[in-house]
Amino acid sequence: MHIKAHFSNSFGHIQIEISEKGLKSLSFVDDIPDDAAIPAGARPYIQQLTEYFDGERTSFDLDIDWSGVPQFHQQVLKMVRTIPYGRTRTYKQLAMVLGKPGAIRAVGQANGRNPIAIIIPCHRVLGSNGQLTGYAYGLELKRQLLELENPKAYHHQIAMFDEVEATV
Repeated sequence: MHIKAHFSNSFGHIQIEISEKGLKSLSFVDDIPDDAAIPAGARPYIQQLTEYFDGERTSFDLDIDWSGVPQFHQQVLKMVRTIPYGRTRTYKQLAMVLGKPGAIRAVGQANGRNPIAIIIPCHRVLGSNGQLTGYAYGLELKRQLLELENPKAYHHQIAMFDEVEATV
């Protein structure tokens, strides 16, 4: 079984791929086919994603197909998946929890190669000074996702870092 489905929302156009083991990929795409029907097997995935984008869902209970993802990347991405809704972590924090404090760049690379955006919330990972860094779909979308999840705290955090930059 291999299902590919497309849908759109206010955040953009999304393509998902599902195998018999679970969700294989989720990516933002430039456009979707005009005849993009949603296969029955994709509906539970799209339902949960729609609830997330509508601000009604804070976690997902979808199976992930990890085949083809290197072991270290799986470790990093499984940890990223545990970052609570509305919260952020830094690449350095993830490296420390993994017991590999010198692997900050490797953690960043694994996060950057995340095949399943949103469900594995790589948008919740920030630079060590709180800066928005390295999001495959652009920093503006990363900012929008963080604001969706926690607008009050996120705006406060950004203002705090803007003040720090102004003094540098």
